Amino acid sequence: MNIKHVVSIRVSQKPLDTTQPPRMTGDNMANYLVTGSAGFIGARTAELLVKDGHTVIGVDNVNHAYDLRMKEYRLKRLQAMDSYTFHKLDIADKTIIEQFKGETFDGVINLAAWAGVRASVNNPWIYVDSNVTGTLNMLELCRHSGTRKFVVASTSSIYGENPPYPTPESASSSEPLQPYAASKKGAEAMAHAYHHLHGIDVTVVRFFTVYGPAGRPDLSIFRFVQWISEGRPVRVNGDGEQSRGFTYIDDIARGVILALKPVGYEIINLGGHEVITINNLIKLIEDVVGKKAVVEYGPPDPADMRSNWADVTKAGELLGWEPQFNMRAGIEKLVEWYNAERGWASEILTQ
Repeated sequence: MNIKHVVSIRVSQKPLDTTQPPRMTGDNMANYLVTGSAGFIGARTAELLVKDGHTVIGVDNVNHAYDLRMKEYRLKRLQAMDSYTFHKLDIADKTIIEQFKGETFDGVINLAAWAGVRASVNNPWIYVDSNVTGTLNMLELCRHSGTRKFVVASTSSIYGENPPYPTPESASSSEPLQPYAASKKGAEAMAHAYHHLHGIDVTVVRFFTVYGPAGRPDLSIFRFVQWISEGRPVRVNGDGEQSRGFTYIDDIARGVILALKPVGYEIINLGGHEVITINNLIKLIEDVVGKKAVVEYGPPDPADMRSNWADVTKAGELLGWEPQFNMRAGIEKLVEWYNAERGWASEILTQ
Protein backbone atom coordinates (compact mmCIF):
# COMPACT_ATOMS: atom_id res chain seq x y z
CA MET A 1 0.00 0.00 0.00
CA ASN A 2 1.41 3.35 -1.01
CA ILE A 3 0.37 5.74 1.76
CA LYS A 4 1.16 9.33 0.91
CA HIS A 5 -0.32 11.25 3.79
CA VAL A 6 -3.26 9.98 5.80
CA VAL A 7 -4.66 11.83 8.80
CA SER A 8 -6.97 10.09 11.25
CA ILE A 9 -10.28 11.85 11.71
CA ARG A 10 -9.88 11.22 15.48
CA VAL A 11 -7.13 13.81 15.79
CA SER A 12 -8.03 17.10 17.44
CA GLN A 13 -6.73 20.20 15.68
CA LYS A 14 -6.09 21.86 19.06
CA PRO A 15 -3.32 20.48 21.27
CA LEU A 16 -3.81 19.90 24.98
CA ASP A 17 -2.52 22.44 27.46
CA THR A 18 0.28 20.25 28.77
CA THR A 19 1.18 22.67 31.55
CA GLN A 20 -1.87 21.40 33.43
CA PRO A 21 -2.48 17.83 32.22
CA PRO A 22 -5.89 16.41 33.10
CA ARG A 23 -6.06 13.80 35.86
CA MET A 24 -6.60 10.37 34.37
CA THR A 25 -6.31 7.99 37.33
CA GLY A 26 -8.58 9.38 39.97
CA ASP A 27 -7.97 11.63 42.96
CA ASN A 28 -6.29 9.08 45.23
CA MET A 29 -2.51 9.18 45.27
CA ALA A 30 -0.94 5.97 43.99
CA ASN A 31 2.61 4.63 43.95
CA TYR A 32 3.99 3.41 40.63
CA LEU A 33 7.22 1.79 39.53
CA VAL A 34 8.24 3.06 36.09
CA THR A 35 11.15 1.30 34.40
CA GLY A 36 13.04 3.06 31.64
CA SER A 37 12.31 6.38 33.33
CA ALA A 38 15.32 8.05 31.71
CA GLY A 39 13.95 7.02 28.33
CA PHE A 40 11.79 9.11 26.04
CA ILE A 41 8.37 7.61 26.84
CA GLY A 42 9.26 6.58 30.39
CA ALA A 43 10.39 10.06 31.42
CA ARG A 44 7.27 11.79 30.13
CA THR A 45 5.00 9.12 31.65
CA ALA A 46 6.71 9.51 35.03
CA GLU A 47 6.48 13.30 34.79
CA LEU A 48 2.74 13.27 34.07
CA LEU A 49 2.08 10.76 36.86
CA VAL A 50 3.84 13.03 39.35
CA LYS A 51 1.92 16.04 38.05
CA ASP A 52 -1.25 14.01 38.60
CA GLY A 53 -0.34 13.74 42.30
CA HIS A 54 1.15 10.25 42.35
CA THR A 55 4.52 9.05 43.57
CA VAL A 56 6.89 7.41 41.10
CA ILE A 57 9.85 5.13 41.69
CA GLY A 58 11.96 5.36 38.54
CA VAL A 59 14.36 2.67 37.39
CA ASP A 60 16.83 2.90 34.51
CA ASN A 61 20.29 1.51 33.79
CA VAL A 62 21.06 4.64 31.69
CA ASN A 63 22.57 2.54 28.92
CA HIS A 64 24.46 3.95 25.95
CA ALA A 65 21.98 2.95 23.23
CA TYR A 66 22.13 6.62 22.21
CA ASP A 67 23.75 9.87 23.39
CA LEU A 68 23.63 9.95 27.19
CA ARG A 69 23.17 13.71 27.27
CA MET A 70 19.55 13.24 26.28
CA LYS A 71 18.91 10.79 29.13
CA GLU A 72 20.73 13.03 31.61
CA TYR A 73 18.55 15.97 30.53
CA ARG A 74 15.35 13.99 31.15
CA LEU A 75 16.58 12.66 34.50
CA LYS A 76 17.56 16.12 35.74
CA ARG A 77 14.01 17.35 35.11
CA LEU A 78 12.50 14.37 36.91
CA GLN A 79 14.82 14.50 39.90
CA ALA A 80 13.73 18.09 40.53
CA MET A 81 10.24 16.73 41.33
CA ASP A 82 9.57 15.87 44.98
CA SER A 83 7.47 12.77 44.34
CA TYR A 84 9.99 11.09 42.03
CA THR A 85 12.77 8.80 43.27
CA PHE A 86 15.40 7.36 40.96
CA HIS A 87 17.30 4.06 41.17
CA LYS A 88 20.04 3.26 38.68
CA LEU A 89 19.30 -0.44 38.19
CA ASP A 90 19.12 -2.90 35.30
CA ILE A 91 15.86 -4.81 34.98
CA ALA A 92 17.78 -7.66 33.31
CA ASP A 93 19.60 -8.28 36.62
CA LYS A 94 17.60 -10.73 38.76
CA THR A 95 18.75 -9.03 41.97
CA ILE A 96 16.44 -6.13 41.16
CA ILE A 97 13.60 -8.20 42.64
CA GLU A 98 15.31 -8.14 46.05
CA GLN A 99 16.01 -4.41 45.73
CA PHE A 100 12.30 -3.69 46.15
CA LYS A 101 11.50 -6.31 48.77
CA GLY A 102 8.83 -4.94 51.09
CA GLU A 103 7.73 -2.23 48.64
CA THR A 104 4.11 -2.03 47.55
CA PHE A 105 3.08 -0.67 44.17
CA ASP A 106 -0.28 0.14 42.65
CA GLY A 107 1.19 -0.74 39.28
CA VAL A 108 4.42 -1.52 37.46
CA ILE A 109 4.88 0.24 34.12
CA ASN A 110 7.66 -1.57 32.26
CA LEU A 111 8.97 0.80 29.59
CA ALA A 112 12.65 -0.15 29.84
CA ALA A 113 14.18 -1.52 26.65
CA TRP A 114 17.36 -1.29 24.67
CA ALA A 115 16.47 1.17 21.93
CA GLY A 116 16.96 0.61 18.21
CA VAL A 117 15.47 -1.74 15.65
CA ARG A 118 18.54 -1.77 13.40
CA ALA A 119 21.04 -2.19 16.23
CA SER A 120 19.29 -5.39 17.29
CA VAL A 121 20.58 -7.06 14.13
CA ASN A 122 24.16 -6.56 15.31
CA ASN A 123 23.73 -7.47 18.97
CA PRO A 124 20.52 -9.41 19.61
CA TRP A 125 21.67 -10.68 23.02
CA ILE A 126 21.23 -7.33 24.78
CA TYR A 127 17.66 -7.14 23.43
CA VAL A 128 16.79 -10.57 24.80
CA ASP A 129 18.35 -9.60 28.13
CA SER A 130 16.41 -6.34 28.40
CA ASN A 131 13.10 -7.22 26.77
CA VAL A 132 12.60 -10.87 27.71
CA THR A 133 14.63 -11.45 30.88
CA GLY A 134 13.90 -7.92 32.08
CA THR A 135 10.16 -8.41 31.59
CA LEU A 136 10.34 -11.73 33.43
CA ASN A 137 12.08 -10.03 36.37
CA MET A 138 9.45 -7.29 36.51
CA LEU A 139 6.67 -9.88 36.46
CA GLU A 140 8.41 -11.71 39.30
CA LEU A 141 8.63 -8.41 41.17
CA CYS A 142 4.87 -8.03 40.72
CA ARG A 143 4.31 -11.57 42.00
CA HIS A 144 6.52 -11.11 45.07
CA SER A 145 5.21 -7.65 45.95
CA GLY A 146 1.56 -8.47 45.35
CA THR A 147 1.30 -5.87 42.57
CA ARG A 148 -1.83 -6.66 40.58
CA LYS A 149 -1.32 -4.33 37.58
CA PHE A 150 1.40 -4.58 34.93
CA VAL A 151 1.77 -2.41 31.83
CA VAL A 152 4.44 -3.47 29.34
CA ALA A 153 5.69 -1.72 26.22
CA SER A 154 5.73 -3.57 22.92
CA THR A 155 6.20 -2.40 19.34
CA SER A 156 4.50 -1.98 15.97
CA SER A 157 7.52 -3.79 14.48
CA ILE A 158 5.94 -6.99 15.74
CA TYR A 159 3.46 -6.92 12.84
CA GLY A 160 6.12 -7.81 10.28
CA GLU A 161 6.31 -7.01 6.60
CA ASN A 162 2.81 -7.06 5.11
CA PRO A 163 0.14 -6.39 7.74
CA PRO A 164 -3.26 -4.95 6.83
CA TYR A 165 -3.50 -1.15 7.01
CA PRO A 166 -4.53 0.32 9.35
CA THR A 167 -3.19 -2.54 11.44
CA PRO A 168 -5.42 -3.98 14.17
CA GLU A 169 -4.13 -5.88 17.20
CA SER A 170 -5.54 -9.08 15.70
CA ALA A 171 -3.04 -8.98 12.79
CA SER A 172 -0.35 -11.66 12.83
CA SER A 173 2.62 -10.92 15.09
CA SER A 174 4.43 -14.20 14.45
CA GLU A 175 6.73 -13.04 11.63
CA PRO A 176 9.01 -10.33 13.15
CA LEU A 177 11.68 -8.87 10.88
CA GLN A 178 14.38 -8.23 13.49
CA PRO A 179 15.50 -9.51 16.92
CA TYR A 180 14.05 -6.39 18.55
CA ALA A 181 10.50 -7.28 17.50
CA ALA A 182 11.09 -10.96 18.29
CA SER A 183 12.19 -10.07 21.82
CA LYS A 184 9.07 -7.96 22.31
CA LYS A 185 6.94 -10.90 21.20
CA GLY A 186 8.66 -12.93 23.92
CA ALA A 187 7.83 -10.23 26.48
CA GLU A 188 4.17 -10.28 25.50
CA ALA A 189 4.02 -14.06 25.79
CA MET A 190 5.73 -14.05 29.20
CA ALA A 191 3.28 -11.45 30.47
CA HIS A 192 0.38 -13.64 29.32
CA ALA A 193 1.83 -16.63 31.18
CA TYR A 194 1.99 -14.62 34.41
CA HIS A 195 -1.55 -13.35 33.87
CA HIS A 196 -2.72 -16.94 33.47
CA LEU A 197 -0.73 -18.39 36.37
CA HIS A 198 -0.79 -15.58 38.90
CA GLY A 199 -3.77 -13.41 37.98
CA ILE A 200 -1.69 -10.30 37.18
CA ASP A 201 -3.74 -7.80 35.19
CA VAL A 202 -1.74 -6.99 32.04
CA THR A 203 -1.98 -4.30 29.41
CA VAL A 204 0.45 -4.68 26.51
CA VAL A 205 0.80 -1.35 24.69
CA ARG A 206 2.21 -1.64 21.18
CA PHE A 207 3.85 1.68 20.35
CA PHE A 208 4.09 2.94 16.80
CA THR A 209 6.44 5.85 16.01
CA VAL A 210 6.64 8.45 18.79
CA TYR A 211 8.15 11.94 18.54
CA GLY A 212 8.40 15.14 20.52
CA PRO A 213 10.70 17.24 22.73
CA ALA A 214 13.74 15.39 24.14
CA GLY A 215 12.98 12.51 21.78
CA ARG A 216 15.25 9.69 20.78
CA PRO A 217 18.08 11.01 18.59
CA ASP A 218 18.30 7.74 16.67
CA LEU A 219 14.80 8.22 15.21
CA SER A 220 14.00 10.19 12.10
CA ILE A 221 12.13 13.24 13.37
CA PHE A 222 14.75 14.40 15.87
CA ARG A 223 17.51 13.81 13.34
CA PHE A 224 15.67 15.69 10.60
CA VAL A 225 14.98 18.67 12.88
CA GLN A 226 18.63 18.80 13.93
CA TRP A 227 20.06 18.29 10.45
CA ILE A 228 17.78 20.83 8.78
CA SER A 229 18.24 23.39 11.57
CA GLU A 230 22.02 23.07 11.39
CA GLY A 231 22.25 22.92 7.59
CA ARG A 232 23.53 19.34 7.57
CA PRO A 233 22.65 16.78 4.87
CA VAL A 234 19.46 14.85 5.56
CA ARG A 235 20.18 11.15 5.03
CA VAL A 236 17.26 8.98 3.96
CA ASN A 237 17.28 5.19 3.67
CA GLY A 238 15.57 4.24 0.43
CA ASP A 239 13.47 6.50 -1.79
CA GLY A 240 11.67 8.35 0.99
CA GLU A 241 8.28 7.00 -0.04
CA GLN A 242 8.17 4.66 2.94
CA SER A 243 5.66 5.89 5.51
CA ARG A 244 5.26 5.93 9.26
CA GLY A 245 2.38 6.52 11.63
CA PHE A 246 3.50 9.16 14.12
CA THR A 247 2.08 10.22 17.49
CA TYR A 248 3.17 13.04 19.80
CA ILE A 249 4.79 12.03 23.09
CA ASP A 250 2.14 13.51 25.41
CA ASP A 251 -0.59 11.51 23.69
CA ILE A 252 1.46 8.34 24.10
CA ALA A 253 2.26 9.00 27.78
CA ARG A 254 -1.40 9.64 28.50
CA GLY A 255 -2.25 6.37 26.76
CA VAL A 256 0.18 4.51 29.00
CA ILE A 257 -1.42 6.05 32.10
CA LEU A 258 -4.89 5.12 30.87
CA ALA A 259 -3.60 1.57 30.33
CA LEU A 260 -3.33 1.21 34.13
CA LYS A 261 -7.05 0.43 34.26
CA PRO A 262 -8.03 -3.24 34.85
CA VAL A 263 -8.46 -5.11 31.57
CA GLY A 264 -7.52 -8.74 32.34
CA TYR A 265 -5.03 -9.28 29.54
CA GLU A 266 -5.22 -7.02 26.52
CA ILE A 267 -2.93 -5.93 23.69
CA ILE A 268 -3.63 -2.36 22.62
CA ASN A 269 -2.11 -0.26 19.83
CA LEU A 270 -1.02 3.22 20.86
CA GLY A 271 -0.01 5.75 18.25
CA GLY A 272 0.53 5.70 14.54
CA HIS A 273 -2.79 7.39 13.95
CA GLU A 274 -1.33 9.99 11.57
CA VAL A 275 0.65 8.63 8.63
CA ILE A 276 3.06 10.51 6.42
CA THR A 277 5.78 9.54 3.96
CA ILE A 278 9.36 10.41 4.87
CA ASN A 279 9.55 12.81 1.91
CA ASN A 280 6.44 14.67 3.09
CA LEU A 281 7.73 14.65 6.66
CA ILE A 282 10.89 16.42 5.50
CA LYS A 283 8.77 19.02 3.70
CA LEU A 284 6.72 19.63 6.85
CA ILE A 285 9.84 20.07 9.00
CA GLU A 286 11.36 22.39 6.38
CA ASP A 287 8.25 24.54 6.63
CA VAL A 288 8.25 24.67 10.43
CA VAL A 289 12.03 25.20 10.78
CA GLY A 290 12.08 27.71 7.92
CA LYS A 291 15.01 26.15 6.06
CA LYS A 292 15.39 23.91 3.04
CA ALA A 293 16.84 20.43 3.46
CA VAL A 294 19.69 18.95 1.46
CA VAL A 295 18.47 15.38 1.07
CA GLU A 296 20.78 12.45 0.37
CA TYR A 297 19.14 9.15 -0.51
CA GLY A 298 20.82 5.83 0.24
CA PRO A 299 19.94 2.13 0.02
CA PRO A 300 16.95 0.88 2.03
CA ASP A 301 17.60 -0.90 5.32
CA PRO A 302 16.33 -4.53 5.37
CA ALA A 303 15.40 -4.20 9.05
CA ASP A 304 12.91 -1.41 8.28
CA MET A 305 9.21 -1.92 7.65
CA ARG A 306 7.94 -0.23 4.49
CA SER A 307 5.06 1.31 6.40
CA ASN A 308 3.19 1.29 9.67
CA TRP A 309 -0.24 2.64 10.44
CA ALA A 310 -2.16 1.77 13.58
CA ASP A 311 -5.79 0.93 13.96
CA VAL A 312 -6.39 2.59 17.34
CA THR A 313 -10.09 1.72 17.61
CA LYS A 314 -9.46 -0.61 20.53
CA ALA A 315 -7.56 2.08 22.48
CA GLY A 316 -10.56 4.35 22.11
CA GLU A 317 -13.06 1.71 23.13
CA LEU A 318 -11.18 0.19 26.10
CA LEU A 319 -9.17 3.15 27.38
CA GLY A 320 -11.04 6.19 26.10
CA TRP A 321 -7.78 7.24 24.43
CA GLU A 322 -7.88 9.84 21.71
CA PRO A 323 -4.85 11.75 20.34
CA GLN A 324 -4.93 15.49 20.92
CA PHE A 325 -1.98 16.67 18.84
CA ASN A 326 -2.01 16.79 15.08
CA MET A 327 1.26 16.36 13.21
CA ARG A 328 2.00 20.01 12.60
CA ALA A 329 1.25 21.01 16.19
CA GLY A 330 3.58 18.28 17.45
CA ILE A 331 6.40 19.28 15.08
CA GLU A 332 6.03 22.90 16.17
CA LYS A 333 6.39 21.83 19.83
CA LEU A 334 9.52 19.84 18.99
CA VAL A 335 11.12 22.67 17.00
CA GLU A 336 10.29 25.14 19.77
CA TRP A 337 12.03 22.84 22.30
CA TYR A 338 15.00 22.30 20.00
CA ASN A 339 15.53 26.01 19.54
CA ALA A 340 15.36 26.57 23.32
CA GLU A 341 17.91 23.80 23.96
CA ARG A 342 19.93 24.28 20.79
CA GLY A 343 23.22 25.00 22.55
CA TRP A 344 23.56 21.33 23.50
CA ALA A 345 20.85 19.65 21.39
CA SER A 346 22.70 20.63 18.21
CA GLU A 347 25.64 18.54 19.45
CA ILE A 348 23.63 15.39 20.24
CA LEU A 349 25.03 12.48 18.27
CA THR A 350 22.73 11.29 15.50
CA GLN A 351 23.32 8.34 13.21
